[in-house]
Amino acid sequence: MSETMQMWMEIGFNISYLVVIWGLVGAMWVQREMVSPEQWPLARLFITAFALLALGDTGHVGFRVWAYALGDLEATISVAGLELGLVGLGALATAVTVTFFYVLMLVIWQRRFDKPYGWFGLLLFGAAAVRLLLMLFPANEWNSTTPPQPWSLYRNLPLTIQGLGVAYLILRDARPEGDRTFSWIGVMILVSYAFYIPVILFVQQAPLIGMLMIPKTLAYVAIAAIAYRAFYRAPAGQLQPG
Repeated sequence: MSETMQMWMEIGFNISYLVVIWGLVGAMWVQREMVSPEQWPLARLFITAFALLALGDTGHVGFRVWAYALGDLEATISVAGLELGLVGLGALATAVTVTFFYVLMLVIWQRRFDKPYGWFGLLLFGAAAVRLLLMLFPANEWNSTTPPQPWSLYRNLPLTIQGLGVAYLILRDARPEGDRTFSWIGVMILVSYAFYIPVILFVQQAPLIGMLMIPKTLAYVAIAAIAYRAFYRAPAGQLQPG
């Protein structure tokens, strides 16, 4: 595949993804009256989580499209006299928002199953705080188009703990209740990490492995679609187990 074809495929996917994810967030908001008063606090958390995800990804994939429009992925913009790489700036934006996305998913799990956070939940909150702290270090090289090692691994390890930990809690409590909605959400989180972990580990050595971000991203779209169907299309906004 030529570099030009790869670029246009990426641009097409990025724009399509942003249209779909923002469309789902907008549909959740428009259809919020379908949600029962009892389920609205939980449904509102889903809207907030995916609005955050969409906002960060607008920076992430949207800035990549912008960089291509300016010539290549090394394109920069000047902000207060500083030259900032568009790709790195977008990567920082999504790194922050996806951290809070999993914090909200942890809160969603607690609200849905009415379980105490316990030591494990506190560990996952702590992982989020550690990740945000790690992202402050200059060694992250946010202006770089390729995440640097070992700092890419350092900052993504707490996120992996967050995501896999939330998936474990959701699947642990959803399956005994026959809750297919949350079971599928848990499975899709695992799917997203199955594609994301190889990118974290090997994208520096094999840049084409970054294409795995496409199915990883589609897993997040699936989670949003599952939540939308469960809360905003079901009668009275009720979750539909079984």
